[in-house]
Formats: sequence, C-alpha cells, structure tokens
Amino acid sequence: MRKQAVLLIVMFAFVVGISVGAVGVWAQDEGTNRIPPLPAGEPYQPNADELNTANVYQSVVPSVVNVSVVVAGGAGVGNGSGFVIDTQGHIVTNNHVVENASYIEVAFVDGSVAEATLIGRDPDADLAVIQIDPAEVAVLQPVTFADSSQVFIGQQVMAIGSPFGENQAFTMTTGVVSALNRDLPNPDQFSLPELIQTDAAINPGNSGGPLLDMAGNVIGVNTAILGGTRTASGVGFAIPSNTVRRIVPYLMERGEYQHSWLGISGTTLTPAQREAMNIPGDVRGVMIIEVALGGAAEEAELMGATQTIETPFGQLPVGGDIIIAVNGEPIHRMSDLIVFLESHTLPGDTITLTLWRHGETVEIPVTLKARPTVAF
Repeated sequence: MRKQAVLLIVMFAFVVGISVGAVGVWAQDEGTNRIPPLPAGEPYQPNADELNTANVYQSVVPSVVNVSVVVAGGAGVGNGSGFVIDTQGHIVTNNHVVENASYIEVAFVDGSVAEATLIGRDPDADLAVIQIDPAEVAVLQPVTFADSSQVFIGQQVMAIGSPFGENQAFTMTTGVVSALNRDLPNPDQFSLPELIQTDAAINPGNSGGPLLDMAGNVIGVNTAILGGTRTASGVGFAIPSNTVRRIVPYLMERGEYQHSWLGISGTTLTPAQREAMNIPGDVRGVMIIEVALGGAAEEAELMGATQTIETPFGQLPVGGDIIIAVNGEPIHRMSDLIVFLESHTLPGDTITLTLWRHGETVEIPVTLKARPTVAF
C-alpha cells in the first residue's frame, strides 16, 4: 500500500511537471496563437483642423528656442523660451527670463545650442532681445507677426515653448483668446497694459515663447499666468505683437526703450466720487490722485486729490483734476490713458489734456518726460 501511494505521488508530480512545462512552452511559442488578438480599428483619419494645428507646430517650432541662464554671481539658474525674429540671430524673450543673467544659452529643436548675448531689455514691458552668432546654427528661421489689434475674443490660438526646464523638449498647447486689454502690475510701480488673455496652458518655462494664431503668425509673447501655484490655471497672458513690434527695434538699436511719463497716479471715477465732487453723469474719466515730483504733470500744474471720503469700500480720494480726453480722444478708464501714452507718444511729445476742473472743462498742454527706468 505504501508503495502504491509513493507511486501515485511520483506519477502526479510527473504529470504536473509535464503540464507546467507544456504551459511554459506554449507561452513562449510565438508560432502558436491561442489568445485571439484585439480587433484592429480602421486607420484614424485626422480632420482638417487637426492637420492644420500639426502643420503650424511643425512650421513654427524651428523658430522657437529654449533659453537657459546662469544668474550673476552663480546664485542660480533659470530657463524660459524665446523666438527668432531675423537671420542675424536676434531672439525675443521676456525681460524676467534674462534679467541678472551672467551667461545665456539657447537650444533649438534640432539640437543646436549656442551662447547668446544680451542686446537690450525693457523691464516695464517685460521684453528683452538676445543674439546668437548665426554661424553657430544650421538655419535661422524668423517668425512672422500678425496685427494684434485684429485679435478677437474667441479666436483660436496656440502657445509653443519649453516649459519646466526641459531643454529642447518643446510643447504645444491650444486654446482661445478669453479676454483682451488686460492690465497686470509689474514689479515696479507701472503696469503691463493691453495684455491678451488666453486659456491655452502657459507654464513656467513658457515665458518668452510665442502665442500664435492658427496661421502660425505671432500675436503675442507669453509672459505671465494667474494663480498661486505657478502652474497653468486656465488664465495666461501675452504681450501683444504690436507692442513687441514697437519696442524691439529700440532694444536692438539702443539697448533700451524710453516710455512716456505723465507723472501721476490716478483712478477711474466711481459713483461715490462723482457725488462728492458734483460731477454730471455724462462726464467720464480718470481722477488724478497724486502728482509726482519732477514729472510732466507737475510742470503743467495739474492738481491731485485734496481730501478723502468714506465709502462702503473704504476711503476714496476726491478733489483732483479729472482727465476726460487726450488729444481729443475720450478717456473713460485709467487703462485708456496708459494705452494712449504707450501706443501714441514718446518722451518729448506735447499732448493736450482735456480736464474737468472745478465744474468746467479746460485744456492743458503737457510735454511728456521719460519714465524713470531701472538701470541697465
């Protein structure tokens, strides 16, 4: 009986071994296909919009660069994006990307890498121009610019850049223009006007890269995101291409750009201020809060606020001159005034301000000065 038990155990082990071995042989036998394959679908046919988006990316990405910087004194490194604007090696990026850099290097999608030199920068507009030796890359492919005054809310756009410090890892995001004429505060006392707002994802490292229309033309320079996490929050901002086209030639020629300076702080009129100053309902404009010492407004004897009033929103200044037009152009908001000075004037120009002062309209000529600048 014991012999039979032992024999049965041995035979069972032999059979199990054969079965296991057979399974192993079957699993490794590529010529035997006992598991049916998953059904293959029909080849995907991209639609016209997808093909256009892919084509725009392929045509523009050779113009985009990753910008890597070493901060002066070896305090750290940073990165951003930029794009080529001519065959002489000039590249546009953000000022905040290259500010305080002791060494700048750019990388192209084809693997080319070149050292760059800072040519000029404008902290107030957050723009900078750097340059590489054209001989160090195979081909320099400049971008083309669109007229940003024609950009509209709902327009489809594309952002290309090199986010998160991934050298030569260029990405594309798409979205729409979600707002226009946005203002953002700059680190100094001046603001960035006329920004294009988009929901195309803009992440750290995208700064300085192009925002494009769906024909591949640059409509703006990606510069900022809204949110505390430094990741895409659905709201990004770009400097309009018309601002770039106006300022960049000065940076290339002179290394800086001088902005017109009126020398005031002001605020768009509120209902409470209207009531306190007995201003008619059809008068709209910007009330001067304070006149800066040494500014153009002081020389023209413009008047700032003389007192404050209490409102549900806190104290508000009253009593200052109200700017209602510049050179005949109506001014309704503070942003209107900033945009007019930025787009239509240079230091040394004389403008005519139409003011509401003590219940009557007066016209005052003002010769603009150069805005105080950060040392280059």
